[in-house]
Amino acid sequence: MLGANENKLNEEQIRKALSTVMDPDLNIDVVTLGMISDIKITGSKVFFKLTLTTPACPVKERLEGECQDAVKALDGVEEVEMESAAQVAGQRRNGKEPVNGIKQIIAVTSGKGGVGKSTVSCNLAVALAKLGAKVGLLDADITGPNIPLMMGVDAYQPTAKDNRIVPAENHGVKCISMAFFVSQDTPLIWRGPMLDKAIKQFLRDVEWGELDYLIVDMPPGTGDAQLTMVQATQLSGGVIVTTPQDVALLDGRKGLAMFSQMEVPILGFVENMSYFQPKGSSEQYEIFGRGGGKRLAEEHQVPFLGEIPLDPEVRIGGDQGVPIVAGDPDCAVSKAFIEIAKQVAAQVSIQSRAEVATAAAV
Repeated sequence: MLGANENKLNEEQIRKALSTVMDPDLNIDVVTLGMISDIKITGSKVFFKLTLTTPACPVKERLEGECQDAVKALDGVEEVEMESAAQVAGQRRNGKEPVNGIKQIIAVTSGKGGVGKSTVSCNLAVALAKLGAKVGLLDADITGPNIPLMMGVDAYQPTAKDNRIVPAENHGVKCISMAFFVSQDTPLIWRGPMLDKAIKQFLRDVEWGELDYLIVDMPPGTGDAQLTMVQATQLSGGVIVTTPQDVALLDGRKGLAMFSQMEVPILGFVENMSYFQPKGSSEQYEIFGRGGGKRLAEEHQVPFLGEIPLDPEVRIGGDQGVPIVAGDPDCAVSKAFIEIAKQVAAQVSIQSRAEVATAAAV
């Protein structure tokens, strides 16, 4: 004879309770999103698995807590055990050839040089890796590559495996760059078709393995490299890096216009060098102004991903091959990068869900 609790509790009740928990980024409940699985009921004990859309989910703790609370509130439940995992969705093809093994490709760009785009690319990649994602970093600035130095892999000598290039790896991130294939003092004076070929090879002839995110550090501006990336494969979206001063914001608008014209989703703006705060002081000095990136994002109704303080340690870490997120993960700048990484991952999940919804409506 079954006990009262076993008669009372069933999987349908558990799912109904969990369907009250909404993902605040996607505005859909966790059951409809397919995040709930492996429900098991043993007397008054309930077990279920929650699978998030990214290991870098900015509302991970909130969703976990709300799911547990929703089930605990059911009559007859005395114990709840939850397993939490993450699974980044792959892109829909949309007529473009995907890169095998890579789920999402994120382009980091800027309208002009000198705004810290490569610094953002490196630290974004390391932050995503620290949050549990499998990450690669492609240096698409073919004629001015500096990612290897900043990632501490500038001495790497490429090898081949099954006729594919094996990327360098450091700080939990796989890297490829033209700097691995030419001497440091050799200038690359290449026309567009040569740049096009190099970028395509870095996408398809590198042994990336299985990646959740490939971060692409684009050259500044709106030239051949950007066109190649858009034409060669499906981009998940673009992150635009700017600084607060007007000239950088003007070029940031150009970057936004470029992505819009190429029908690449805008994941959002990052404002770098927002302010300087001396160590041990609460004073913040707005050397280049502040808030321009946020105003620009609001003006164009795209996400503002966050602001990054100006800190000499960021430059020192880049010169030494240790991005600040890896070298000093508890400092204010690293925490800013971690939060930006979470916001980027959330925006990618939102775009992926929108693609699924659009396809279903067709």
